[in-house]
Amino acid sequence: MTDPSTELAPLRRQVADACRVLAARELAPGYLGHVSLRIDAQRVLVRCRGPHERGLARTSPQDIHLVTLDGAPGAPGELQGWSPPNELPLHTEVLRTRPAVDAVVHAHPEAVVAADLAGLGIRPIVGAFDMPGAKLAHAGVPVYPRAVLVRNRALAAEMVAAMGSRPVVVLRGHGLTSTGAAVPEAVLNAVSVDRIARLSLTVVSAGGRLQDLPETDMAELPDLGGAFNHDTAWRHELARLA
Repeated sequence: MTDPSTELAPLRRQVADACRVLAARELAPGYLGHVSLRIDAQRVLVRCRGPHERGLARTSPQDIHLVTLDGAPGAPGELQGWSPPNELPLHTEVLRTRPAVDAVVHAHPEAVVAADLAGLGIRPIVGAFDMPGAKLAHAGVPVYPRAVLVRNRALAAEMVAAMGSRPVVVLRGHGLTSTGAAVPEAVLNAVSVDRIARLSLTVVSAGGRLQDLPETDMAELPDLGGAFNHDTAWRHELARLA
């Protein structure tokens, strides 16, 4: 890549849009949270902090910078006046150990934190309401039980171990980490987990009891494919920003 500032412009825009989607969905309503995208074996694009931080809802491509897995500038001039997130190891340890993952989201959705602290796991309580979410929950959403800032490789390795092979892990008292083969998938996985957490809290607050979808109903849920689950859903999220 001879000119990362030009060649990577569409990807910087995509990562910036992802941050704005997280804010619009209230998964990262303030200035905490970040999105990363693998560029090659040693470098990632990630939302960084500059001297005029405005929060995820105001993220622009100028906030997205190329860094190495160790947090050094990924190209000349990339970090002048900018700093990678303290929790960069949260992203890079996932990318080091999960070759099929190219995008990582870290967010602080209040509903996910509250549901976990209330003892409500992310369970397949819905079906056709959110089919990707139902399948994600049915296969399990693990919990990393430490409410720490994941700011070094040792803590990140603990989180990755808790995550296992799953696309999302809840971070107790903290938020979540979500992954995907691309940025839209990582964001949409996080949105689904948050949606189920919100519904769980609503059901319990109304005096109801959470019940998993019967296996016979799970078996009837079709896979509508990436063109619908990811492409169409992502266009919708971008349209909502407008």
